[in-house]
Amino acid sequence: MCGIVGILGQGPVAGLLVEALKRLEYRGYDSSGIATLEEGQLQRLRAEGKLKNLATRLHNHPLQGHVGIGHTRWATHGKPTENNAHPHASAKVAVVHNGIIENFQELRAQLQALGHQFVTETDTETVAHLITQKLNEGLGPVAAVAASLKLLRGAFALGILFEGHDDLLIGARRGAPLAIGFGEEEMYLGSDALALAPFTDTISYLEDGDWVVLRRDSAEIFDAHDKLVQRPRSQSLASAFLVDKGNYRHFMAKEIHEQPEVVARTLAHYIDLSAGKVNLPFELPPEMVKMERMTISACGTGYLAGLTGKYWFEKFARLSVDIDVASEFRYREAPMAPGAMMLVVSQSGETADTLAALRYAKAQGQHIVSVVNVPTSTIARESDIAALTLAGPEIGVASTKAFTCQLAVLACLAIGLGRMRGVLDAQEESRLVKQLIAIPGLMASALQRESGIEQVSHSLAKARDVLYLGRGTNYPLALEGALKLKELSYIHAEGYAAGELKHGPIALIDETMPVIVIAPSDHVFEKTVSNMQEVAARGGRLILLSDAAGAAGTGLDVTSIVMPDMPPEFAAMVYAIPVQMIAYHTAVFMGKDADQPRNLAKSVTVE
Repeated sequence: MCGIVGILGQGPVAGLLVEALKRLEYRGYDSSGIATLEEGQLQRLRAEGKLKNLATRLHNHPLQGHVGIGHTRWATHGKPTENNAHPHASAKVAVVHNGIIENFQELRAQLQALGHQFVTETDTETVAHLITQKLNEGLGPVAAVAASLKLLRGAFALGILFEGHDDLLIGARRGAPLAIGFGEEEMYLGSDALALAPFTDTISYLEDGDWVVLRRDSAEIFDAHDKLVQRPRSQSLASAFLVDKGNYRHFMAKEIHEQPEVVARTLAHYIDLSAGKVNLPFELPPEMVKMERMTISACGTGYLAGLTGKYWFEKFARLSVDIDVASEFRYREAPMAPGAMMLVVSQSGETADTLAALRYAKAQGQHIVSVVNVPTSTIARESDIAALTLAGPEIGVASTKAFTCQLAVLACLAIGLGRMRGVLDAQEESRLVKQLIAIPGLMASALQRESGIEQVSHSLAKARDVLYLGRGTNYPLALEGALKLKELSYIHAEGYAAGELKHGPIALIDETMPVIVIAPSDHVFEKTVSNMQEVAARGGRLILLSDAAGAAGTGLDVTSIVMPDMPPEFAAMVYAIPVQMIAYHTAVFMGKDADQPRNLAKSVTVE
């Protein structure tokens, strides 16, 4: 979630650190900072808010050190102030940190008893003082880090700089991701290969528990038991150029409009277009095909993609599905039948709770299939099968194209399993595949409704509360719509299964309450219209997302966004576009930052 960069260079690194941090802005942050060695002495520059504030500080106070670390922070401990910004330092050590040190208060008390004075509210400062204490006890920098790591509890990635050591940078990884970059007499450290792309395309990923000692001509990697190990090097596919917004006002707008292309690319990876059948790029073990139950776990939008997939797996593969948010699943000690499948969904492939759920399921003898957008991510590497989405880098914090690509993969998996399990015959599979192939074109048509969606969004900008309703796969989409509106506009919104309206939420309906109904004209459309009548009878403002027949068939005074006609099975993939646009344009009308909503981060690597 936060961003780490470290450079052991041949020239001044401060400007390079800031440029690298710009490539991590998409993760979300509230402050930033860098530290270098100036004639062997630690020097830091930090700033609250946007990265441009740090760049201004650096312009006014240039740093010339050839080794340095940088960080963008998303606050966990302590307010987002300059004083709480990373890097944190003691007398001899500077540290950048992603994650949470769970026992920092205990360690802090011990260190204070030894005379250490703390000046921030953060858990990270404890790491700097702990390593300094080990130095004070006579250990060298490498031994001091090794000893300190054994005392830390929690999930973290660390970059550590030592006063007086111009040719030394140490990194450590437990839970949160960390990569090493190899250059010509230069070495790099980063939480994201994208940050290192301008410097090198040769990357090694630290495994969980690893720590690394970097010098300009070497990288010594140790595992959790301090044993010297080798980790494979790979060629990073990250672009050496910053992702550009093009002619769009925000990355989110660009990524919404990219969906026909990236969904088509993803579908082509899973479908044999000439044969009209799903052709999975991996083989499922026989026991997975024969299983009677599978589990899905994810967080946030990934969970809602999984919830949509549940409908498809149960309908097309006749496979019972248990689904739970990963932060709950990891703690409830769920019984799992050995040899069955756990499916996890994560855009980043680094989501801490989802990774913990994966590891629990693996320990229970489950086959792990992950739907991820980053093939080099921890979740992808720890899965038996990584079902990749081909969305490309998603910079906007609120997921758009990654979500619809996840849906595309889940739909293909459900159909493929349905054929393997004998539920779908060739004719039915061909029918469903034809529907999937049509989705990108229907998405392009949905994008043409943007001007009408802007008008609806303008009226929503005045609301305090909004309800979303849907049935079938449009129920998870209602949840996603409410989530997006909350994330971007900060308007309180809730999503409900339409049939649940009269079981409580109807008490909220009055003339000030917009109710957005996602209802293509399918076999449950008349049921949903009954729920709309209940809203209309209480003065609620109805906004309907439906096709032409649905928009004409309610008999009610509603504001309609008319979508293209399509079969209902995969309509949620297309209807996701107006749902995203409503949230985006509402936020823009309200003057909010659609790319970096407050308090949110792109990759959530802490609980």
